[in-house]
Amino acid sequence: MTTSTPDRRTRPSVGEWVKGIDVPVVNERAVRASAGLLFLLGFTAWLIGVITGELQPMRAFGILFAVEMYLRLLVGTRVTPTLIIGTLLTRSQRPEWVEARSKRFAWGLGFGMAMAGCLALGWLGLPAVIAQTVCGLCLGLLYAEAAFGYCLGCELARRFAREKPTLCAGDTCTYVPPKRGEHHHV
Repeated sequence: MTTSTPDRRTRPSVGEWVKGIDVPVVNERAVRASAGLLFLLGFTAWLIGVITGELQPMRAFGILFAVEMYLRLLVGTRVTPTLIIGTLLTRSQRPEWVEARSKRFAWGLGFGMAMAGCLALGWLGLPAVIAQTVCGLCLGLLYAEAAFGYCLGCELARRFAREKPTLCAGDTCTYVPPKRGEHHHV
């Protein structure tokens, strides 16, 4: 009797398999475009809540954001609406493949923040300022991802994971920046 181990490429995973890369990956450019779209929607809802006190747009965005993160984590990246739009918007650019494991951790963090915001605005009935603070923090992280390519969840995964990622955005896994006063060398 022979036992065979299943080919890991046949298992469903977050991300996709790309020829020549041994781990599931996601396109960082599409992820950043997606973060920008989510930031625009979330910031609009947050600003309406701060200016007018009307929290319904924040509730709607919180649900949308939680569903988006849930889909990314449990269903996969091919069916999430903003990632599909982000992929379409960046299709003329060369993909920047990053390891899906780090993004998965970041999206789990986003899902947790979305659930905390939804709980604060809904079932727990906490003051609006608490939900607005959680939402503002989440929006700050979305902005950092979209504008600067900084992913807090990826950074945490890189620092604390047992198995360190090998493909990070901007080569941050392997790049060592020059010390102050030194010039960049290619």
